[in-house]
Amino acid sequence: MRPAADLGDEDRGRLLSGGHHDPHSLLGAHPVRGGVQLRVLRPHATAVTILAKGLRTELHDDGDGFFSGVLPLRTMPEYRLLVAYPDHAEGYETDDPYRFLPALGDLDLHLIGEGRHEELWNALGAHPLTHQGVTGTRFTVWAPNARGVRVVGDFNYWDGTGFPMRSLGSTGVWELFLPGVGEGALYKFEIMRPDGSHTLRADPMARATEVPPANASVVTRSRHEWTDHEWMAHRGDRPVHEAPLSVYEVHLASWRPGLTYRQLAEQLPRYVRELGFTHVEFMPVAEHPFGGSWGYQVTGFYAPTSRMGSPDDFRFLVDSLHRAGIGVLVDWVPAHFPRDDWALAEFDGRPLYEHGDPSRAAHPDWGTLEFDYGRKEVRNFLVANAVYWCEEFHIDGLRVDAVASMLYLDYSREDGQWSPNEHGGRENLDAVAFLQEMNATVYRRCPGVVTIAEESTAWDGVTRATHHVGHGGFGGLGFGLKWNMGWMHDSLGYIEHEPVHRKFHHNEMTFSMVYAYSENYVLPISHDEVVHGKRALVSKMPGDWWQQRANHRAYLGFMWAHPGKQLLFMGQEFAQGAEWSEGHGPDWWLLDPSYAAEPDHRGVRDLVRELNTVYAGTPALWQQDTVPDGFDWVDGGAAEDNVLAFLRFDRDGAPLLAVSNFSPVVRHGFRLGVPGSVPVWSEVLNTDEERFGGSGVVNADPVKTEQAESHGRRTSVTLTLPPLATLWLRPA
Repeated sequence: MRPAADLGDEDRGRLLSGGHHDPHSLLGAHPVRGGVQLRVLRPHATAVTILAKGLRTELHDDGDGFFSGVLPLRTMPEYRLLVAYPDHAEGYETDDPYRFLPALGDLDLHLIGEGRHEELWNALGAHPLTHQGVTGTRFTVWAPNARGVRVVGDFNYWDGTGFPMRSLGSTGVWELFLPGVGEGALYKFEIMRPDGSHTLRADPMARATEVPPANASVVTRSRHEWTDHEWMAHRGDRPVHEAPLSVYEVHLASWRPGLTYRQLAEQLPRYVRELGFTHVEFMPVAEHPFGGSWGYQVTGFYAPTSRMGSPDDFRFLVDSLHRAGIGVLVDWVPAHFPRDDWALAEFDGRPLYEHGDPSRAAHPDWGTLEFDYGRKEVRNFLVANAVYWCEEFHIDGLRVDAVASMLYLDYSREDGQWSPNEHGGRENLDAVAFLQEMNATVYRRCPGVVTIAEESTAWDGVTRATHHVGHGGFGGLGFGLKWNMGWMHDSLGYIEHEPVHRKFHHNEMTFSMVYAYSENYVLPISHDEVVHGKRALVSKMPGDWWQQRANHRAYLGFMWAHPGKQLLFMGQEFAQGAEWSEGHGPDWWLLDPSYAAEPDHRGVRDLVRELNTVYAGTPALWQQDTVPDGFDWVDGGAAEDNVLAFLRFDRDGAPLLAVSNFSPVVRHGFRLGVPGSVPVWSEVLNTDEERFGGSGVVNADPVKTEQAESHGRRTSVTLTLPPLATLWLRPA
C-alpha cells in the first residue's frame, strides 16, 4: 500500500469543522491512478485497518483522526473497518458509512423540492433499513442554510466529527447512512450555521423522542399489528355531520395520572363506552417539552409524547378504543411552535420554519413563533404531518387549534405591528392556502377522517368545500366541522346569571339559531372553559349546591338537544366542582359511594350516560344538524318564564320535543304547541329524575295531544316542567 494524495488544508479544515457539503467525495473508497484510495476520519482512533476478502491492510495515520492509503486494486472492494482506540487496542469492526450510495431516491428528492411529498415522514428523519445489503439507519434532514451537518448520538459518544452528512443538491436535504445503528439509538443533528457557529438540534421529523426534559431524538420503527380493520373499513360509511358525534375531551397525562398508554388502554375505552360517548378527543399528544403547556407548544410534530410510552404503545391505545367502537380525535397545533434552541427556531441558523419577517414570525400572545405558510417546504412539513397522524396512528379526526390566529395578519396586533396582504386586506393568504391544501389532502387520502376547526371569528366558509367561493372571495377552508365558540360564550353567559335575571339575557340562548346553519358546528365545553379562574362547569352555576347541580344537568340536556355535535371535557361529566389541573386531573374520589351516599356526582354522570344513550338512538338529534329542516322553535320567547322549547326532526320527519325550564320553580300545566301528527308523547329523558339527583318532578304518564291552539299550532300538549331541568319527549 502506498500513501494517499494529500487531502489539502481547506478540505481537511472543512471536514474537521463540520462545514463540508460533500464528505463522500473525500472519504471512503475512490479509484485513482494505480489502485483504490481509501480515506477514513475517525477522531481519537489509534489505528484503522481495512478488512476485505483476502485483504487486511492498516491505513496510514495522517493526523487529526484521518487515516488513508492506496490499495493496488483494479476494482472497488467490499470492505469493513477495524478501528482501534486507546482503551480497545484490538479494535471495533464496522462498515464504513462513506462506501454507500445515497439511500434516498430521486423521486423523494423531487417531491421534497416541489413541496408535494405527502409521505414526507418516509423520506426524512431516521429510518432503520437494509441498504446495499447492510443493516443500519438512514438519517436525512432538511437544512438548506447549513454549511454542514453531522449526525451525533449515543453510538458515537455525541461526537459527530467522523460522521458528516452529504448535501443532496438544491433540495436542502442532507443524508447519511450509518451501518449498525438501529432502533433505540439516541441522536441529534449538529449543524454549522452560515456564520460558522454550531447548533445541536433534535430531528424535526423524529418519530420518537426521549422523555422530557431530555430532548434527543430516538430511532424507531413500528411493529404494531393493527386489529381495528372493521372500524377502519366502516368509519366513513356515514358523513360525520349526519351522524351522532358526542365527544369526551381528555388530557391523557392527567386523566388518571401516572398511567401509561397501555394502562390507559385498559381503562379509558371501558369508561368512555359505558358513558356512551362516540369519540374521545385527546389534547395534543405530539411531543412537547413543558407539560404545563398541555401539549400546545410542540417541538416533536411527528412523535407522540414519550411520557406515557412508545409510539407503538400509543397505537395500542388507539387500536383499543377502535375495538370498543370509539373514534379518536386529536388536537393538532400547526399555528405556532416554541423557541427552544434545540428545536425548530432558526433551525439551520436562519429563519426556516418561521417567517423571515420578525413581526410576522413572533406570535404576540404566547411568546412562540408562527410557521411560514408561504414556504412550500414548511407547508409540506405540516400537510404531511396531518396525514401522518391519520395514516400511521389511525386517527379519526384532527381538531385544529387556534385557526383564527393563523387566518388574520392583525391577530392580537395593534396598528403599525402588521402589514396588509397584496390586496390590502388583513387575511393571511398563505395560511388560507395551507389550510385548504391540508384539508383537501387529508380528505382525499384518509376516508372517514374529519377535520375540526377551533375558529373563534365569523370567517365565512370554514366548513365550506375548498372549491366553493364565499362572500369574501375566498374558497371554503374545507373543514368538516367547526367549534361554535359563539354558542359556548353566550350560553355560559346566560346560565351563570341568577334565574331572576335570566329573562334579561334570554336572547343569549336563542341567538345561536340565527347562524346555526352557516357552518357545521360542534358545541364545545372544553378544557379552556374550566381553567384559569373560569371555574368548573358546575361551579359557574348560581344558587346552592342542589341548584348548581340542577342547573348543570339542565344545561347539558339543553346542549345535547341543540343542533350541533357535543364535546365535554373530562370531570364535567360528574360535576367536578374544582377547576381542572394538569397536575392531578379529575377528582375521581367524588364518585366513591363512601364519600357521599346521595348521588350528587354519580347522578350527573348517570345523566350524561342517559343523554348519550338516548341521543345515539334518536336520529332527530343528529341526522339534520346542519339543515333548517331539522329544527323548529315551539317557544323561543318565553323570557319571563326562563323556558325554551323546540322540536328536532329526523329525515323522515319523526320529532323530538325538548323543553328547558331555567327557573327554580315547578311550572304546572305549561302548554306548548306540537305537531298534530303525534297523538301521544312520552317523556324519554328528564334531568330532574331522582336517580340523577333531582327532585323527581316528572311526566310519568303519556301526554296526549289536545285540539287546543298554541304557539301557532292547532294542537298542543300541557306539561309539568320540573325546576331547573330539561326534558325530552318523543312520540309514544
